Amino acid sequence: MKKIPILLTAFGLSSCSAWVFAEADAERGAASAAMCMACHQADGGGMNIAGGESWPRLAGLSATYISKQLHDYKSGARSNASMIPFASMLDEQQIEDVAAYYASLPATQGKGSEGADEATLNRGQQLAERGDWSAYIVSCKSCHGSDSQGAGGDFPGISGQHAGYIEAQLQAWKAGNRKNDTQDLMGSIARRMSDDDIHAVAVWLASQSPAGN
Repeated sequence: MKKIPILLTAFGLSSCSAWVFAEADAERGAASAAMCMACHQADGGGMNIAGGESWPRLAGLSATYISKQLHDYKSGARSNASMIPFASMLDEQQIEDVAAYYASLPATQGKGSEGADEATLNRGQQLAERGDWSAYIVSCKSCHGSDSQGAGGDFPGISGQHAGYIEAQLQAWKAGNRKNDTQDLMGSIARRMSDDDIHAVAVWLASQSPAGN
């Protein structure tokens, strides 16, 4: 046991605080997330803003997924003029704590499907549940899990997410403005979708029950 400090010093690890973080703490995260509430709301439910920038529901999403997105904003791998400054204010511990906090909240219902006609909803359901192999469009649930309720830290729950946010992200992937997905998986799918298809799947997913991961 006496050899451990010597080994740590030899590898430059004698100051463990620079490398090892405390376990993520949702209570600490709530304090750090105070600055997030103006857009993501006190309950983490976000906002659907028709014709404007919608803010996603964070409540109930995977902590691993939220952490990755915050790191991507901070590093520049994902771009958003509003999010980058806020993510840059958080240190590594705060990112993990904020992610744990939002993951601990109950998921809220997405908005934006109100007024969608039956044909649009039916097309959205097809794309989400079965895809459209005539256009080489893979179904949402193939990656996002059963009922699109999320699969691990890479594929968030999108069932019950705001339609405006889903549509904006699919358009960003389609245009090449968002690229922080694994192996361009989302980009390759979004580029095969028409604007009508993107809208249809967004409003159908928003109409579904939200999923807590």
